[in-house]
Amino acid sequence: MIYKIRIILDTEEDIFRDIEIEASNTLEEFHNSITQAFGFGGSEMASFYTCDQEWTQDEEIALFDMSETGSDVRLMNETSLDDVLTEKSPKLIYVYDFLSMWTFFVELADIVEKENGRPYPNILFSFGELPDSPPEKKFESQSEIEFGDSLDSYDDLDFDENWN
Repeated sequence: MIYKIRIILDTEEDIFRDIEIEASNTLEEFHNSITQAFGFGGSEMASFYTCDQEWTQDEEIALFDMSETGSDVRLMNETSLDDVLTEKSPKLIYVYDFLSMWTFFVELADIVEKENGRPYPNILFSFGELPDSPPEKKFESQSEIEFGDSLDSYDDLDFDENWN
């Protein structure tokens, strides 16, 4: 089977690539296809992350195991595309170059039969140019207390002042 996948760079502008690739390919082969499609050298660290429908990041699938003890991290070369990308879970997050944090949203668009004589992976469509530097990430504050707020009363903070 052939997966048709859209890979979208996390930017305000539309920058994406549509790739078709064999479902049985490894995530490492898919990683190589993405780096080539976007014009990266492919020499930086990268990871895929499983996620839910709202793009909430879950399990990491790394290019290399960087732990000293050989952890339980799944590796791209040991994981096939159809193990993590299915009709029921059609989304992944892909991060390339952890110093620059190029972040992409990966979504399965269609599953089709393999065409004889067509080479895979294959770039179906390319839209937008990769910027010279990765887009800046804007993080929202999780705190509801502003720095200028007065903390004259500790009664509402729900802690035991005699904790020790």
